[in-house]
Amino acid sequence: MSERAVKKILAELEKIGRKSYEIARETIIREQFEYSPLNEALNYFMQEWRNFHHPALLAIACKAVGGKPEKTTLIGAALVLLTGAADIHDDIIDKSKTKGSKATVYGKFGGDLSILVGDALLFEGLMLLQKACEDLPKEQAKIVQELVKKGFFELGAAEAKEASFKGNWKIFPDEYLDLIKRKAAVAEATARIGAIMGRANPQEVEEWGKIGRAFGMLMNIKNEFVDIFEVRELKNRRDNESLPLPVLYAMRNLKAKEEIVRLLKKRKISKDDAIKIANIVMSTEEVQKLKTELQGLVNEITKGLSKYRNKDSKALIRLSELALSDL
Repeated sequence: MSERAVKKILAELEKIGRKSYEIARETIIREQFEYSPLNEALNYFMQEWRNFHHPALLAIACKAVGGKPEKTTLIGAALVLLTGAADIHDDIIDKSKTKGSKATVYGKFGGDLSILVGDALLFEGLMLLQKACEDLPKEQAKIVQELVKKGFFELGAAEAKEASFKGNWKIFPDEYLDLIKRKAAVAEATARIGAIMGRANPQEVEEWGKIGRAFGMLMNIKNEFVDIFEVRELKNRRDNESLPLPVLYAMRNLKAKEEIVRLLKKRKISKDDAIKIANIVMSTEEVQKLKTELQGLVNEITKGLSKYRNKDSKALIRLSELALSDL
């Protein structure tokens, strides 16, 4: 898939989720704390780390089942803030100073301020969620709140377990894969809420829940592959987190494991070292099998969305296919 096609798909999702993001951003910006560095850190996060995909998934699910996607906007804004809080707290746990080419809030402002930024996003997100639910029928509001709680509790439990894996290079890859599945709980909750907001029947709600979980897993695993190719991420995964999922699978191959461990144990991992590790990992039969399993997730998403023949649902299918296109 060409870079132009990729940008087009992402632009489509951004267009769908932008209103929710803007509400989330305005909610944070208008809060002025007495300590100016806190305001600066909040502004930085909302400017640099934009989440369009959760509100987009929410709106797409709602529209697909015949609902009005604009009714999901405020809940989408709440999810932007709540997922932002979870991301910041996760970066603190992992001591993650960069993502891609950008500094995280933790990397730019340190741990103490990052905790407070995450707390601010959490409280504002919960306030927005409460406000959004006030306009819903009582029973529907209760279901939405319960789904959000359940999704974030499952995510939190998964991240807590992941923290216990630090420094352990003997983790069974299937165990880590299950953890990644649990981390996709918020995506499942998001898709379910969208379907419920569109007044879907119980079967459709279940179908969208499965689509959301598969989509969340696919995006998370895509990031696991990306981390192999970035020296700073790979080093941080070695020092402060668990090793990327594809590395764990590759290390089931004893010959590959020996060379991977030798390179990872070097005090300073160079760009050439990272390239060597990536080449070894990607050439193993174990990782090729993993990629085949990932194609199964894409097929699951495609099958689930096949009954919804609108433009937005097709964008989700194309984005899912994109996740595997350059691995």
